[in-house]
Amino acid sequence: MTGVLNYRPVFLFISLIVIVQSNLYKVVLERAESRRYDGIGGLSGGGATSKLLVNYPQQQRDQILDYLFKPGFGASLSILKVEIGGDAQSTDGTEASHMHYPWDENYQRGYEWWLMTEAKKRNPDIFLYCLPWAFPAWVGAGKRDPYHKPELTATYVIKYIQGARKYYNLTMDYVGIWNERAYNSNYIKTLRRMLDEAGLNQTKIVAADGLWEPIATDILLDKELANAVDIIGVHYPGTKTTQLALDTGKPLWSSEDYSTFNDNVGAGCWARIINQNYVVGNMTSTISWNLIASYYEALPFKRNGLMTADSPWSGYYRVDAPIWMTAHTTQFAWPGWYYAPHGHGSTLLEGGGSMVSLISWDNTQISIIIETMSRNHSICVRPYLPEYDVKPQNITIQLYDYFAQLSSLNVHYSKLGFDGNESTLFKDMGTIPVVNGQVHLSIGVDEVYTLHTLQGGTKGSYPNVPDPKPFPLPYTDDFEGNKPYTEPSNLAQQVGAFELIKSSGSHGNVIRQMVLEYPVAWCKAEQVKATLNIVGNYNWSDIYVEVDAKIGLVNATSGVYVASRINKGGCNSFAAEGIYFFIFPGQGILVTGDLARTQKLYQKDLSISQNRWYKLGLLIKDGTAMGTLDGTQVFTISAPASPAPQNGFVGLGTANYGLADFDNLKIMDSKDGENLVRGSNTWNRVTNNDRKGENVEEEFRFEVEITGNEDTLLFESFKDANKH
Repeated sequence: MTGVLNYRPVFLFISLIVIVQSNLYKVVLERAESRRYDGIGGLSGGGATSKLLVNYPQQQRDQILDYLFKPGFGASLSILKVEIGGDAQSTDGTEASHMHYPWDENYQRGYEWWLMTEAKKRNPDIFLYCLPWAFPAWVGAGKRDPYHKPELTATYVIKYIQGARKYYNLTMDYVGIWNERAYNSNYIKTLRRMLDEAGLNQTKIVAADGLWEPIATDILLDKELANAVDIIGVHYPGTKTTQLALDTGKPLWSSEDYSTFNDNVGAGCWARIINQNYVVGNMTSTISWNLIASYYEALPFKRNGLMTADSPWSGYYRVDAPIWMTAHTTQFAWPGWYYAPHGHGSTLLEGGGSMVSLISWDNTQISIIIETMSRNHSICVRPYLPEYDVKPQNITIQLYDYFAQLSSLNVHYSKLGFDGNESTLFKDMGTIPVVNGQVHLSIGVDEVYTLHTLQGGTKGSYPNVPDPKPFPLPYTDDFEGNKPYTEPSNLAQQVGAFELIKSSGSHGNVIRQMVLEYPVAWCKAEQVKATLNIVGNYNWSDIYVEVDAKIGLVNATSGVYVASRINKGGCNSFAAEGIYFFIFPGQGILVTGDLARTQKLYQKDLSISQNRWYKLGLLIKDGTAMGTLDGTQVFTISAPASPAPQNGFVGLGTANYGLADFDNLKIMDSKDGENLVRGSNTWNRVTNNDRKGENVEEEFRFEVEITGNEDTLLFESFKDANKH
């Protein structure tokens, strides 16, 4: 044997003297704009998938960002796709709009601006791509249809692009239409015209972030539409394309793909589709949903990111294997290179797997990426993957022209471990000989190779990542440390939009629910028209939570609540169960087993007023749910038994759309919470009958005097059967 790497005995390079059956694959240099490599990307949004990242300590946050974006270090992504927030649920949360209302523009909301800025710091050449998932109600002009007035919607999107440039010096390279929803040809043409009129000619339109059809057919039939659309982007194509899409002559992208748990099977999925989206489907870019799993794990699609960062309170993060599957391509090729032709450098392998060859436009550098992912170790969450076999195989790569003169190629190697075997990830294996333009290689199953002419390729690392810790208790947030208009740190808004506002009273910074109307929604989360903001640990069962809340006089919601054992988020937020303690001005209190208020647990008339602060407390302990208002017990009932949820997040929100303010969030374990409540001068305990869900003979009447900025609560009468 000759040419064996000096520190990897499992590599087998085949001597020309020894006769071993080997399949021959030719790599031909033939440039074509239609085979231009457009890069590998990640998607932050759809929605709120980077929510917790911004809350990390700066040291760990910078490290995470390096793994994602720093060239030659980790994933080295060349595209960052973000959601244009629309104040509506879009998978794991809502992202705030830059225009809640038609008279309102604000480019400090949300974290996508920050993320794009940080990506650009690390890689000034990264491409930026923005796309709406939902829209504020006013964009629909009363129809909940963003195409009802196409000029209005185009103006809304263009203002986002202009705001990115004006306030952050960010250029949007690509813009989409409406994620995975119907497109409108007239709107696409209107958007193109208005982009050009605004001097945004460089911003290309990707359409329609759904399926190949009917967009491909419409482009073929409508010349003006064809001129407006620069790229056809599809989601989860299963590496397949259509002839009609090819006939358009447009670049074809998998503009959202992967969406798979980021263990080794997920890494196998990602490695396979990065290669085969081009080999099988002629797609020149693949974008991962999502960029980073930085949202509560109990929300939908847990750990579907290229890496995981969902513990900002501890600083812990994990660099998952998909990062290194990405690096096999992105650290050795750049947008503007081109794919070798199908059958001449880009091909399926005879023994299973695939190979792509990426060549610099000047034909002086080459990177050959080979993957041999077995079927059961590369299943993506969608679509269905047909059965196929992969086996160990010997291959010979025949290089031509300039590259036939090479004496060696550099090698980076990965093997995903299964059944208790360890993985080898992105290991620098030195060089492999090139003899008479040929490279001989024996490859196994579930492996990835990059053979390349470049110097470098680094498996970046940082030492001493902090250990993971559970969500901290006790937990308090008075929102004084937040910047204006940002979201509260660890609260993950599921319905509605909550942002920090400087109040005029003694409360200082508060968070305000901003949505006034049912939005142009992306999914069914909003259908009960109640807002929801969650925080904490999904495994909490017995817990205490309290918050100050105020309902104003203008554009106000009808009621506010604090809740625990919240068992659903995402697009299923409308069906969230738990224990919800509502107060309603002019009505009183209501305790329900669900956000939609269909499961009534307790109700009582009380004189609740607008424009004053109330402290709502909810304690769940030993099968009992007890609520306090300004420290006074207002109900005690038996906590619903299974099948009602016995654990879940805590949270707060509004009974319907409209403004409301919240402050001084406090969460404690149930024992400390009980001690806190019992220590109040107004602590009162009800009879055992009330613990069974029966009302107690008690009367409350609250009256409010408002003197300047001070709210004074007068207890006119109080009578309780068992006062302690």
